[in-house]
Amino acid sequence: MVHFVGAGSGAEDLITLRGARLLEEADVIIYAGSLVNPALLGRKKDACVVHDSARMTLEEVLAVMEQAEAQGLSTVRLHTGDPSIYGAIREQMDLLEDRGIAYDVTPGVSSLCGAAAALRAEYTLPDVSQTVIITRMAGRTPVPEREQIRNLAKSGSTMVIFLSTGLLRELTEELLQGAYTPDTPAAIVYKATWPEERVFRCTVGTLAQTAEENHITKTALVTVGNFLGGSYERSKLYDPGFSTGFRRQQR
Repeated sequence: MVHFVGAGSGAEDLITLRGARLLEEADVIIYAGSLVNPALLGRKKDACVVHDSARMTLEEVLAVMEQAEAQGLSTVRLHTGDPSIYGAIREQMDLLEDRGIAYDVTPGVSSLCGAAAALRAEYTLPDVSQTVIITRMAGRTPVPEREQIRNLAKSGSTMVIFLSTGLLRELTEELLQGAYTPDTPAAIVYKATWPEERVFRCTVGTLAQTAEENHITKTALVTVGNFLGGSYERSKLYDPGFSTGFRRQQR
């Protein structure tokens, strides 16, 4: 059987208990070597065979899975963060289904969660933003026209932008065509939850300058929105003047 496992956002101990167990039991591990913390491989058993998918094509990955399945072995496909976000797992799952190979998916802690933790921030603040947009800039890989940053930015919602650190000047131009201004709070989080994590708070207008001054060119998330500001309303959830199904309004 093939197990797709989210490795988590970087820190070795942020993999789930289930994911750790599957790693320890695996006969074959195929991991995204350019993104996954290699320390996680310390959990593998001595006889486990490891493949780095950073140097492999989809067809080569599938061939390894097929060979392992033919031998009755357990395979872990270890993806960075949570595999459902920019994990390219749909194409792998479809091919496994075509070949009648069983698989399952173990979710992981996404770097978008790791970035919020690093920022000590909450993406969804009352009266500020109740929507989080997860997206990326168009680069070598395009995005649908309706999902261009300039269109998504019209809402002024919280934005978490992946895979765009090398395009920050273009990103700024796109953001400014939406509801954001040069003074809208922003932040760059480099390698969230890794030992070398670094956090840079800035504004939309200073995103590119901040990255250049700190030599950040990849492996970082960009967050944008007033959730990074200081103004918000108190949540109704714990407000004594607000009743819930579990608590009566206090007088």
